[in-house]
Amino acid sequence: MSTALSSAGQGASPHSQTLSRGIRVLEILAENGDPMTIVALSTTLGVHRSIAYRILRTLEDHGLVLRDAAGAVRLGPRMAALARGVARDLQSAALPELTAAANELGMTAFLTVLDHREVVTLLSVEPRQAHATVAQRPGTRHPLSVGAPGIAIQSRLDARQWAELGHGETARPEADLARARGFASSHDEVIPGLSSIAVPLFVAGQPPAAIAVVYVANANDAAMIGARLTQSATAIEAELR
Repeated sequence: MSTALSSAGQGASPHSQTLSRGIRVLEILAENGDPMTIVALSTTLGVHRSIAYRILRTLEDHGLVLRDAAGAVRLGPRMAALARGVARDLQSAALPELTAAANELGMTAFLTVLDHREVVTLLSVEPRQAHATVAQRPGTRHPLSVGAPGIAIQSRLDARQWAELGHGETARPEADLARARGFASSHDEVIPGLSSIAVPLFVAGQPPAAIAVVYVANANDAAMIGARLTQSATAIEAELR
């Protein structure tokens, strides 16, 4: 009996609540974008200010967050160093292609990867010469079920990958269209008033990914944009082959 209890206990090992809260603080700061007060952070995190303060002090010691003179908290430079290490080869190969596409199309171009059931932006490039552009911050995330990058990734997932997502995840009907024409499009889904076009990007050893552009809705030629992004995706895949 003692052996059975021991095995059961091992199988139900508890997670670290403190570590989980620290990671959640980083996620909150990344999602918010702007510096936050400790009061706002503790409220969002659902803990007392004293607990939030202790978590922040630890993150601050590691350079993951910074506090300004007014006490507002933002992500620290160490986070950028850590982010550069995520899919480093993929980011390096994608950067020149995203830069070229952004400047040619006059739109913000970005690289996304699948993280469980969410799409996360790893890298973003704004065009050099444009009157108005849309910012797409690295670290931004949204459900796989919405947005052009999510649809593009869905269009290339196999049965095993769908099964790994769990919770009965299924492809949107738009994924079939994206598979047929080579690119996905969305409007008014992730951010109201904005449109996006994306193409899938699959590299061996890397999570399913997509490159995309985001722009204010207008009469842009979706097929032309899709073809340009496909050109970049092909170059990135060739670079990493």
